Amino acid sequence: MEIVYLGHSEFKISGKNINVVTDPLNPSEVGITAPKIEADVVTISHDHFDHNFLAGVKGEYLCFDTPGEYEIKGAEIQGIPSFHDNTGGKERGLNTIFVYEIDGIKICHLGDLGHDLTPEQLDKIDGIDILLIPVGGKYTLDSKLAAKIISEISPKIVIPMHFKAGKMTDLEPLDNFLKELGIDPKKIDKLKIQKKDLPEELEVYQLSY
Repeated sequence: MEIVYLGHSEFKISGKNINVVTDPLNPSEVGITAPKIEADVVTISHDHFDHNFLAGVKGEYLCFDTPGEYEIKGAEIQGIPSFHDNTGGKERGLNTIFVYEIDGIKICHLGDLGHDLTPEQLDKIDGIDILLIPVGGKYTLDSKLAAKIISEISPKIVIPMHFKAGKMTDLEPLDNFLKELGIDPKKIDKLKIQKKDLPEELEVYQLSY
């Protein structure tokens, strides 16, 4: 499996038989140049301009943007309902957490989660190997709550997203989260990994974009 970070909350997750793109960003609005890439599946956590730019994706893909259970090309995808704020969606609406099981590896993309997870949500987000988590605060989790949720989910690998970059200058810088977590990140261009190579202890990867 290969995970490429395209900036903000957009990733390309490539398995043996499937390519998934998460939360495609609008380059002109976000201020990050993201190439137009091909996908079999696009998942959208919520319908905001910095997460729903389908014009940036090529191919005949399926788009999943609501909670539910999906299966395609040997991959299992689950959308879990949540909120974009800590007031039950009153400020910024709904958010869908996506869990993907691809090539035996479970990945969770929290989207623009804005609150602590409920016991029910944690039950559904079980056995996660790789966690893609927003850390920039204001619209999503801040550093402290992100660190708390990491301890609750107990993934093997954490990849931070949705922090200060490009035109998103009102978000917290990535360094705030890294200091809060207290783990030095491994800085790499992309993550290539197999199930057998997952670490025993938590590792943090800072992917370039």
